Amino acid sequence: MISTTNFVDSVRERVAQVVVGQDTVVERLLIALFTGGHLMLQGMPGLAKTLLVNAIAKSVDLKFSRVQFTIDLLPSDIIGSEILDQRKGEFRTHQGPIFTNLLLADEINRAAPKVQSALLEAMQERRVTIGNNSYHLPAPFLVIATQNPIEQSGTFELPEAQLDRFMLCHRLHYPSSNEEEEILRRILVLGLRKDEHGAVPKTSFDLLNQEPVATIDELTDAMAKVQEVFVSEVFIKHSVELVRRTRRQKQIELGGSPRAGIALVQASRARAFIHGRDYAIPEDLFALAEDVLLHRIRLTYEALAEGVNGANVLRQIIAEMG
Repeated sequence: MISTTNFVDSVRERVAQVVVGQDTVVERLLIALFTGGHLMLQGMPGLAKTLLVNAIAKSVDLKFSRVQFTIDLLPSDIIGSEILDQRKGEFRTHQGPIFTNLLLADEINRAAPKVQSALLEAMQERRVTIGNNSYHLPAPFLVIATQNPIEQSGTFELPEAQLDRFMLCHRLHYPSSNEEEEILRRILVLGLRKDEHGAVPKTSFDLLNQEPVATIDELTDAMAKVQEVFVSEVFIKHSVELVRRTRRQKQIELGGSPRAGIALVQASRARAFIHGRDYAIPEDLFALAEDVLLHRIRLTYEALAEGVNGANVLRQIIAEMG
C-alpha cells in the first residue's frame, strides 16, 4: 500500500517511463481523477494524447475502455442496446464500453452530433438508459476525450451544452527540441515484439504492460484528502468574480456558467493536493483558469471578425483581477 502523499509521485514516475515531458497534462489528468471531473485533451495528431490516457489508466488499477469515434459510430456502440434472444424469446441487455471507470473517447469531434449527445446523461448523472431501464455506471467514472483542432476537415464542433460538461479542456503543444530528441532515442531502443510466427517493431504502447502502482482504494483515499483541502471565503469570491467577468466582457457573447465556478474550486483543491498543500491559493485559480473557462466562453461575431483570440481576452480579464 502506498500513502496518499506518494500516490502522485508514483503515478507521475510510471507515466514518465512511457511519455516524455507533458508534466502539465499529467497534472490535469490527476486533477480529473481526484475530482471525478471529465477532461478534454485538444491538440494536433501525434502528441501522445491517447498514450497519456492509457498510461494513467494502467498506472492505477482502473477498468479502462477506449472508443474510437468515427463518422459512422452509433449511440448504441457506446451505451449498449437490448438484443433479442431468439431461443428464450426475450430481450437481454448488452452493456457498451461506457460501463467502465475511465472511458477514453478518442477523437470525439469526428463523430456525428447525435453520438456526442449520447454521452450527456452519462457524463452528468453517471447513469445511462438502455430501453426502458436506467443503469448506474461504475464508481469512479470519468470521460477523457481527445480532440483534433476544429479547423481540420471531417470534424463536428461539440455543442456548448456538452463542452460545459467537461471540467477541464487542456490544449497540448509540441514538445521542446530536447524532449523530441529524447522521444526518438527511446523509440530506437525498443526493439522487436516477437511471437511464434514473426515479429513487429515495438511502440510506446508496449511499455504499458506493467503492474499498476496504485489501487482504486488508494485513489479513493486520495480523493477523500482532496475533499479536505481548505478553500477560503476570499478564494470563493475570487472564483465567482472571475466567472462573472466573463459574462460582462463586451467581446464575449457567452460567458462561464455556475458550473465553471464549481469546476474552478474543485480543480483548485486537487491542484493544491498535488502540490502538497491542504489549502487552495490564488496561484491554483489562475493556473487553471484557461483550462476551466476557455472552452465555456464564446466570442461575439464582431470579435471573431476582428480576429480576436479567446485566450487573450481571458488573460486580459485575469490581468485586470490581479
